[in-house]
Amino acid sequence: MPTAAPTRDPLSATFAALADPTRRAILTTLADGEASVTALAEPFEMTLPAVSKHLKVLERAGLIERSSRAQWRPCRLSPEPLKDVSDWVERYREFWEPRLDRLDEYLSDLQRHVDGDQERDTTLPGETEEQEPPR
Repeated sequence: MPTAAPTRDPLSATFAALADPTRRAILTTLADGEASVTALAEPFEMTLPAVSKHLKVLERAGLIERSSRAQWRPCRLSPEPLKDVSDWVERYREFWEPRLDRLDEYLSDLQRHVDGDQERDTTLPGETEEQEPPR
């Protein structure tokens, strides 16, 4: 599989980092506070070097920072790139929000139509509502 060329575009680097579910899970953990690589690796069935590679991608995208305290190298969330993503997405809200509103209206109309058909269709096939019981 071909790999993408490194980019200097911070927004693209952020989206690329967020594309992986493992990296998103790591960011979710770091949203609660800093953590060691070992603690971050714990929920995943992968080696520490594999987790370190994910952390390097997050670090290059500016989403995390690592520091050194004696033998402990904690990682912490750096949320600024997420704000850039949020700002970028927000610019497109004016386009998709009205479309979602129209879709909601359409689905509500469709549901009312289906519910109305079900209320009118309570008789069994071959029966009519005016049919009298046999004598």
